[in-house]
Amino acid sequence: MTTALLVIDFQQALVNTEPLPGDAAMVSANINALMQRARQAGAPVVLIQHEDDSELVHGTEAWALSTQLNIEPRDHVVAKRTPDSFLNTDLGALLAAHAVTHVVICGYASEFCVDTTTRRAAANGLTVTLAADAHTTHDKPHASAAAIRAHHNATLSNISSFGPKISARPASEIAFDTPARGG
Repeated sequence: MTTALLVIDFQQALVNTEPLPGDAAMVSANINALMQRARQAGAPVVLIQHEDDSELVHGTEAWALSTQLNIEPRDHVVAKRTPDSFLNTDLGALLAAHAVTHVVICGYASEFCVDTTTRRAAANGLTVTLAADAHTTHDKPHASAAAIRAHHNATLSNISSFGPKISARPASEIAFDTPARGG
């Protein structure tokens, strides 16, 4: 099984402006640790950037990936315009080119793009590990960011109807498979 790391919408306007999303420093540190472990294992790191025509305009500082991320030139970047990181993007083709069968998902926002991409990945036949402490959102009137994250960790990991397993695990417990080398 080849694993890839998907870092969703960890962008300046979403995670680096006041008010900060819940547990922003911890989530950033956990994402960077996941990125480092993925690269060490030779697993693809895919940075997904949302863009629109108002707040996250392509090329602007607001649209840029968070300065909190330790990005490397070998990382892949995928642009999207919906909460579904697969819809009208090259993400599926990129994962197929790397023979990926398992994705680790982290980023922003738990209840929108992280949730939708997790469900779509499973629907596409991929095993999914949600990095339980490496996704976040902002507090909402009905629930805190921590409660929203906990809800999605519990809910997504209890969906079995897609077939492939979805699990939620702390970032420190997530290992990346080393892709098979030709030879």
